[in-house]
Amino acid sequence: MATTTWNFDASHSHVGFKVRHLMITNVKGEFAKCTASVTTEDDQFDSANIKFSAEVASISTGSEQRDGHLKGADFFDADQFPSIEFESNGMTKTGKSTYTIHGNLTIKGITKTVEVNVLASELVKDPWGQIKIGFEITSIINRGDYGLVWNAPLEAGGMLLSDDVYVNAEVQFVKGA
Repeated sequence: MATTTWNFDASHSHVGFKVRHLMITNVKGEFAKCTASVTTEDDQFDSANIKFSAEVASISTGSEQRDGHLKGADFFDADQFPSIEFESNGMTKTGKSTYTIHGNLTIKGITKTVEVNVLASELVKDPWGQIKIGFEITSIINRGDYGLVWNAPLEAGGMLLSDDVYVNAEVQFVKGA
């Protein structure tokens, strides 16, 4: 079997998250600068090796003040920990086009094992002859597990921010050599 490299298509990908704010709504954000690589045996993704990195300084929530707070020491501490890293260490096929990816997620120098749910598209050939595949990725992580513990109590009870962070991404890859 031949090893195939799949190159990340950043211009057709989005890596986002949301967190509950004031116990009433979600605040959404994204990482604008990400890189990823996938290697497979032929075109089979059952045993893919996946690496992903997001540049913390590229975080955007639509509020410069909030983005600055998130980049600071209360949250991601972008100066000391400039990237978020994920590396797979196994996959389980759960349906015709669904997978659970097991891997290590590192935020602020803290590495934890996580599971990521994936819905894969079919392989397609674009008008320029490139073979592409897309993935819809979801997961929930506890921000406290990674030292992202800043919060504030609400007068009526509860906390300003939830501990759960909902990760969502739609990513596209182009078949390489």
